Amino acid sequence: MKEAPVIQLQDVYRTYEMGDQVLHALGGVSLEISRNEYVAIVGASGSGKSTMMNIIGCLDRITRGDYLLNDINVGDMSEAELARARNREIGFIFQSFNLLSRASALKNVMQPLVYRGIPRAERKRLASEALARVGLGDRLDSRPNQMSGGQRQRVAIARALIGTPAILLADEPTGNLDSKTSQEIMALIDELHQQGQTIIMVTHEPDIAAHCERVIHLTDGRVESDRRQQTVAA
Repeated sequence: MKEAPVIQLQDVYRTYEMGDQVLHALGGVSLEISRNEYVAIVGASGSGKSTMMNIIGCLDRITRGDYLLNDINVGDMSEAELARARNREIGFIFQSFNLLSRASALKNVMQPLVYRGIPRAERKRLASEALARVGLGDRLDSRPNQMSGGQRQRVAIARALIGTPAILLADEPTGNLDSKTSQEIMALIDELHQQGQTIIMVTHEPDIAAHCERVIHLTDGRVESDRRQQTVAA
């Protein structure tokens, strides 16, 4: 029997009321994403890709339609259940890193596990392993201002991975990095996918989208195209 997709969007709409106007950010999006897929969501500014990212990441609710995450309807979740889903099911990588500036790399990576009630010694062990996995085993005590942009993004990736999420959600993960560092970060993300991680990435950069096996192109809140491609890492 075929395994259920990790993500199912069924005729999803998201509208926002802005004074007397209604903004249709998503207009009837239907798609499925299976485990271990490597997907780019692309489109021009205003195409709906950030809204799509927020909905998939359980940061925003849909106006109409259904969103199933691991076969559970997100629309039926309470706010507490949504927060739990974000913590347990989804690892976030942001363009701006979103690290705690006064905390060490180790403490930044440990943070998501605090909300799970995991003992401190176990959090520390898991965070150390996650940082070693992204090549920062020797920078546990470094704070963000003592690191390069690439190192800070590696810390952010380690933090996203520590909870063994079903989905790794990356929002312009190389947007604040130079080209050489961007290549290094994308090589790391490629490797994570090869290890079995489901990855969904929002980007406006064609060379970043070229790493993905599947590219979903949004225009005016609708899926204009959904295609498979040969990847640069292949």
